[in-house]
Amino acid sequence: MVCLVGAGVGAVVAGPVAGVAMGGYGTFVVRGLLRRRANRRAERVRRRGLDQLCGLAADLRAGLPVPPVIDIASTAGADRLRQLTSAAVRLADRTGAPLAELVERIEADARATDRGLAAAAAQAAGARATAWLLAALPVGGIGLGYGIGVDPVAVLLHDTVGGICAIVAVALQVVGLLWAERLGGAPGRAG
Repeated sequence: MVCLVGAGVGAVVAGPVAGVAMGGYGTFVVRGLLRRRANRRAERVRRRGLDQLCGLAADLRAGLPVPPVIDIASTAGADRLRQLTSAAVRLADRTGAPLAELVERIEADARATDRGLAAAAAQAAGARATAWLLAALPVGGIGLGYGIGVDPVAVLLHDTVGGICAIVAVALQVVGLLWAERLGGAPGRAG
């Protein structure tokens, strides 16, 4: 939908080449924003689930009974924590292992996994910044063209060869950013 709206606006304002560029860039930007929102929401849900696990372990250490239904979180992002906690309850029932200790270990392991994912994301930040810098270089080239007295936008939007170059450049930029995102993306993030 965003691709079509961007393409339509670009085509009406500056022609078909601008429509293709607006559609490609608009789709990439909206996709990135939606992905960021999904990652933040999943992170909040996971943190809430880990906090609930910590509270459950503290309650069990304090001597409170095991709740009949352990509700870690009500979203799909906490399914794995819910499964592990259910398995820990079954294990404690069958073997007599201390449930509080099992729950604490699950929580500690999940938090260690989160720290590892955060470290991987921090190390990949340089590669992501480089990809964005490389994607922005054509804007600098257009500015340089204006600086030497040429109208590069007119060539790109209204000349056949320039239009083909602009469309190929947009496609390569979007593919390059998607590739860099895939290579530098942290595992466990929303895809």
